[in-house]
Amino acid sequence: MSAMRAAAADTASVGLSLVPLGVSFGVLVVHTGLAWWWATVFTAVIYAGSLEFLLLGLVAAVTPLGQIAVTALLVNLRHVFYGLSFPLSRVRPLGRVYATFALTDEAYALTTGEDARSWSSARILWMQVLCQGYWVGGATLGALAGSLVPVTLHGLDFALTALFVVLTIDAWRAQRDLPTPLLAGASFAVAALLAPGQLLPVAMGLFTASLLIRYGLRRRTAAPQPASAGEG
Repeated sequence: MSAMRAAAADTASVGLSLVPLGVSFGVLVVHTGLAWWWATVFTAVIYAGSLEFLLLGLVAAVTPLGQIAVTALLVNLRHVFYGLSFPLSRVRPLGRVYATFALTDEAYALTTGEDARSWSSARILWMQVLCQGYWVGGATLGALAGSLVPVTLHGLDFALTALFVVLTIDAWRAQRDLPTPLLAGASFAVAALLAPGQLLPVAMGLFTASLLIRYGLRRRTAAPQPASAGEG
């Protein structure tokens, strides 16, 4: 229980954003024409916040399955990089399946701080369980409210953007890696100029490609140089 209490304190600030964001998603599910319980199913099974918002629009527009699959791949490709430094090795084998499934932006950002290096397996898992609980609970409440009262919530759609901004600032403070946010900004600017109609998938694709190129250059620079024939 001490791990759960510690995880509750770790995720308190994230919960303040995930709950209202989930509420707005639940209302949007109902207003799209789906039954309220689909909000619970989406958030419990898919559990990929930004992708879930996109999927609602794609499903409502009867988008071809192939385009949905490509969009999902580009949007969530960043999770491959999360797995490289997320502390899965400290999670017990039985919990690694869920820890991998619940590896979201919020969970990753919470583990980038200095204090997170000493977190136990139970604390990491409770952190992820609570984050998903905030999201699923908020979405369910929003869907129920939206089905009972035809309300329209203005401004809650910005909660996702605000949350990512806060997480980005926290992650930068922990790592002080200036090129990464610069690459993200440049990718967004190029996508806005070249493909404004497909801004998010194109920006994510460009950002992923730039990260891969940067990683390759850093590895090449850090690789030991072979000794010349005259050195002995």
